[in-house]
Amino acid sequence: MAKESIAGLVAQLHTQSISRREFAQRAGLAGLSATLIGQVLRTAPVSAQEMPEATKIGVPGVTHSTDTSKGTINLYSSWPLTGSYAGIGPDAVAALQMCFEDFGNAAGGFALKYEALDDGSAAQNGSYDAAAETDNVNKVVNDADCMVYIATYNSGMAKISIPITGEAGMAQISYANTYPGLTHAVPEVTAEGEPDVYYPSGKRNYMRVCPADDKQGAAQALWAYNEMGLKKAYLLDDQILYGHGVALQFKVSFTAVGGEVLGFESYDPGTGDYQSLMTSIADKGPDIVYVGATVNAQASKILIDMRSVMSVDDVVFLGPDGLINDEFVKGAGDAAEGGYVTFAGYSPDALLAQGGAGADFVTRVTTKLGHSPDAYAVYAYETGVVVLQTLDKVAEKDRGKILDAMFATEGFVSLLGGTWSFDDNGDTDSAIIGLDKIVGGKIVFQKLLPIK
Repeated sequence: MAKESIAGLVAQLHTQSISRREFAQRAGLAGLSATLIGQVLRTAPVSAQEMPEATKIGVPGVTHSTDTSKGTINLYSSWPLTGSYAGIGPDAVAALQMCFEDFGNAAGGFALKYEALDDGSAAQNGSYDAAAETDNVNKVVNDADCMVYIATYNSGMAKISIPITGEAGMAQISYANTYPGLTHAVPEVTAEGEPDVYYPSGKRNYMRVCPADDKQGAAQALWAYNEMGLKKAYLLDDQILYGHGVALQFKVSFTAVGGEVLGFESYDPGTGDYQSLMTSIADKGPDIVYVGATVNAQASKILIDMRSVMSVDDVVFLGPDGLINDEFVKGAGDAAEGGYVTFAGYSPDALLAQGGAGADFVTRVTTKLGHSPDAYAVYAYETGVVVLQTLDKVAEKDRGKILDAMFATEGFVSLLGGTWSFDDNGDTDSAIIGLDKIVGGKIVFQKLLPIK
């Protein structure tokens, strides 16, 4: 077939008079190599009919551009990817990659180049490392072609990076940080000076697409006291910003409705033996043991040792979203059975049952990963759409304009159903808190919890 016919096929593809599938078939017959076909498809628009269901989320009316004539924008994420986070971080990376691929790895006239940075360290079994996060954020802000920092997973690492990205005038957006003090003060929970201490310039540059822990801790406490009739609680945390913060919010809310806190202490994640701790807790007669922790902080061993002296019929185990992952359940084994965890959203099984865009996301990312995704991966995809739409709206390589446009995100149609907007603090106004139970070694969605 003549060269002009190839040009004609390309023109038909760009005017959407033929589908991408038809173009690939006809261009192959015309002698165009698979490599060149792929290059053409990466710059071609995708018709609404061909787009996956998950791509139909976002702010309505934003026109997506797959043109790349303006050059390249670099995007970076930063969170732990190995060791104890091997079942969490890589799932979020895969979700982001799928999002960018769904939209042609382009936005606003620019080709997009995404790199997943790791802020964990081998010395800490893959867990978050302040030095690694410092290196990552400095690399990002010094890259003149980077416009947005997609970070972090751990709230403690956000404390490090937010002032640095703020000084650089760069938007930072997280799919998983939940400590309230990063964006707003909560009496009896956040530290003095928060959140202003993270924004020395006075201008907010940080956003998160997931609800903060003041909503989650309050919902947990109301469920435990009002619905389950649990009156006496013992609280533990893993000594980190997130774990202590969410446990403290549970304490404040639980006591406010009449519950009794028998004790509240930080355990040492480095010991690995909590038999004596659990024996002393059991002697106090709690109805519920609440553990504010992440999976890397020996949370599975805490639950194993708890169940050695407190049965599932007598004492409820409750954990926050830092434990809604397969690594925690596998690590605890049979001891996990019957335990409860909450999540600021819907777990993958609930999204599948719900259908629509959320189910499409879970189905396709499961195929990509070879396993059901970590619960937070849904927010990683959603974060990717926020970034893409912002670049489409601004269509310039301008950090300041991109930051302002991202902060103005409003009426975002979510994979979880419903819509949300960023408030003046950079928080989502979404208030979805799901309750999940560990049944047969699986995390199974139970219901949404009311938030007062």
